Amino acid sequence: MDEINLKYPILMVHGMGFRDRKYLNYWGRIPGMLEKAGCKVFYGNQDSNASVETNAEYLSYRVQKILEETGAEKLNVIAHSKGGLDIRCAISQYNLGDKIASVTTINSPHHGSATVDKLLRLPAFLVKFAGKCTDIVFKILGDNKPDSYSVFKLFTTKEAEKFNEANPDDPNTYYQSYAFVMKSPFGDMFLWFPSLVVWLLEGPNDGLLTPDSVKWGNYKGEVKSNSRRGISHCDEVDMRRMRFTRKQGEGVADITDFYLNVAGELAAMGF
Repeated sequence: MDEINLKYPILMVHGMGFRDRKYLNYWGRIPGMLEKAGCKVFYGNQDSNASVETNAEYLSYRVQKILEETGAEKLNVIAHSKGGLDIRCAISQYNLGDKIASVTTINSPHHGSATVDKLLRLPAFLVKFAGKCTDIVFKILGDNKPDSYSVFKLFTTKEAEKFNEANPDDPNTYYQSYAFVMKSPFGDMFLWFPSLVVWLLEGPNDGLLTPDSVKWGNYKGEVKSNSRRGISHCDEVDMRRMRFTRKQGEGVADITDFYLNVAGELAAMGF
């Protein structure tokens, strides 16, 4: 494996519904492979289901702590799903542009979801009740301030655009984004139902989000897989801890290769 000479450490910011745990790592084999290539890797450790504002406040503290610990001038952030919104809010609201060299978002819902728009047409009391039940679960699992209802609302297209207006990109930070899709709604046994719903309402997706939902900054396009399944929202963070396929050919056969390539490109850009 070639060494990757990143100038700044990597901060990995997880998505909704999970936490950064030592023995059940959200990112699977990815951090280990990055470290083997010479990268310094840290974790966001923010709440699973807190509002973006709550997580942004914590991430601002986390960024400062890592910089003090390492002596680095800046960090490179790789964020998955809602984590991309958490870190964007942190940069905007806490003036972190001079501390964050780059932000790479992996299928983050920057423009919301038309599917969520339709789901939230349900009576408000039902949505709030579902949010409260979810909060109880994640409070037990370790969240300090779960606020699932605010997260549900943020994923609508209207609230997403309000968020974007309130949290513009910092000119001192480089932003880029990637999209992933499955090759059919049944490409992932864990996500086949939401994928089918999104497929019928919006089109091809990774089980939750379409490419149009996740474009931000320098949009790097859709990442292809050379497997028959494509790449799902779970695959993006190596949930299965294994290669997609042993086949050779065009496209990603192992998600860790994608992240190594991202780090290599950032290093080549001077980050």
